[in-house]
Amino acid sequence: MNRKTMIETISELEEKLSQPSTRLIADMEEIEGDIMILGLGGKMGPTLAKLAKRAVDEAGVDKKIMGASRFSNKGLYQELTDFGIQCIPMDLLDDKALLRLPDAKNVIFMAGNKFGTLGNEHFTWAMNAYLPGRISEKYKDSDIVVFSTGNVYPFVPVESGGATEKVEPSPVGEYAQSCLGRERIFEHFSIKNGTKMLIYRLNYALDLRYGVLLEIAKAIASKKPIDLSMGFVNVIWQGDANEYAIRSLLHCGSPAKKLNVTGPEVIAVQWLAEEFGKLLGKTPIFKNRPSETALLNNSAQAYELFGDPSVSLEAMIQWTAHWVKTGGEQLGKPTHFQERKGNF
Repeated sequence: MNRKTMIETISELEEKLSQPSTRLIADMEEIEGDIMILGLGGKMGPTLAKLAKRAVDEAGVDKKIMGASRFSNKGLYQELTDFGIQCIPMDLLDDKALLRLPDAKNVIFMAGNKFGTLGNEHFTWAMNAYLPGRISEKYKDSDIVVFSTGNVYPFVPVESGGATEKVEPSPVGEYAQSCLGRERIFEHFSIKNGTKMLIYRLNYALDLRYGVLLEIAKAIASKKPIDLSMGFVNVIWQGDANEYAIRSLLHCGSPAKKLNVTGPEVIAVQWLAEEFGKLLGKTPIFKNRPSETALLNNSAQAYELFGDPSVSLEAMIQWTAHWVKTGGEQLGKPTHFQERKGNF
């Protein structure tokens, strides 16, 4: 790739992440009613909302994109409002505020807690397993896409190609257990109320400001050792993950449907590090040996529904290396992808 194809600035990155495909625009014409995004202020929420709004505009349909979040970043509230997204500052755990939220035919639930679980388990369970029941009652007449995680699966043999939706959950650690709790509560209300839902089990979405690739590239750039204990990973470009989430609104069911979402490759962490080493001009340092199992997702079903991701692994590696070399902004939110004991 030449320099012209690189992403140089936050504005270029946001443009890339929120650019709707023809596939998304076509599906947006089929999605009936407004879209409410709960947990709008997280890592993926702002670009998902922008992507949805641009798809609505390009499809020429009359549809509101709304979102609720604490919006501790006031600048983000203004940015999204200026983009045409109806933003509602609130704490989703506040029952009175929750009941005042506007109705919407479509809901994308992105709220949850992961980092800081250790020592704060009660809040993690409240966000990940109590709140889903409240949301399910408030939006029982909506179609709901529920962001979940591949962490609900057990580690699987690397040669298996990853856990499919048929693999029974066996979460490691309290964070992953609370995520299975979230799924089970939503499943219960999907059956009880006939609410159409889709459980969206995502593994390692990334943009250039956070994600597995950034963490590996940063370690190489700073000459820190890379732990190979979790020797294999899946990753997917955040823009593709967000597109699949929006389009999943057309595939909700009762009982709730489950869908794995990640990139198609089972990627060796050592190979990734060596590729970054070439691009950054540094020799990777490794510690430990790859285990025979890893946290891996098989997303063949998602590709049958939505087609292949639009951004390749090669492009993500090239963009990330350039971003690190040029000192691009980082969110400071590690994935802890190396964690094998479930302690987040």
